Amino acid sequence: MIGKLTGRLDYRAADHVLIDVRGVGYIVYCSDRTMAALPGVGEGVSIYTDMVVREDLMQLYGFLSLVEKEWHRLLCSVQGVGAKVSLAILSALGPDGVSRAIALGDWGAVKAAKGVGPKTAQRIVLDLKDKAPGVMAMGGTVTEATDGPELEVVELTEPAPAPKRVVKPASGSAAASAGALSALGNLGYGPSEAASAVAEAAASLPDAGEAELIRAALKLLAPKG
Repeated sequence: MIGKLTGRLDYRAADHVLIDVRGVGYIVYCSDRTMAALPGVGEGVSIYTDMVVREDLMQLYGFLSLVEKEWHRLLCSVQGVGAKVSLAILSALGPDGVSRAIALGDWGAVKAAKGVGPKTAQRIVLDLKDKAPGVMAMGGTVTEATDGPELEVVELTEPAPAPKRVVKPASGSAAASAGALSALGNLGYGPSEAASAVAEAAASLPDAGEAELIRAALKLLAPKG
């Protein structure tokens, strides 16, 4: 199983890239958001992957973070949801958006993705609602796939390309949500209610830090009346 690739981006198409890893080219399919965040042709790239193997198919799917990869795995576990639908949902919402939508039970947000009907969206939210806290908590502990020092790629037949840049996707909101979720858990709140409160707070305060999210979530969790 191939879980991560580090090499040079050789080619970009609408929905996939070709990554050269020491002379071997890997075709990797990605969501629209991931495609937009990847570097240009000829530059170094490092990306997490999930490999699907069937009798008639062998494909790699790429993700910028382990959170995105985990949501892809969970989405594909839902009946009627394949890799294409999962990537459409991640393209529309991003991993943080998927976390919020599922934690809040917002199947309407999931339905906004291309090719996702209301019944499928409702099934996704129902099946994965209990998984949201665990995935949200990953946001504070994982490293983005393109993080790290400049890549050194060994070229077999041609000189090294121009200096490479490394793209770092924004991950502050995921880390803040993970920290707030952990804090609420330490205060005795259950995973589901804490995840719902943090997701609602993050939706209304997209640029909030951890402390601000905690305060907002606690207000939401406070007894009414």
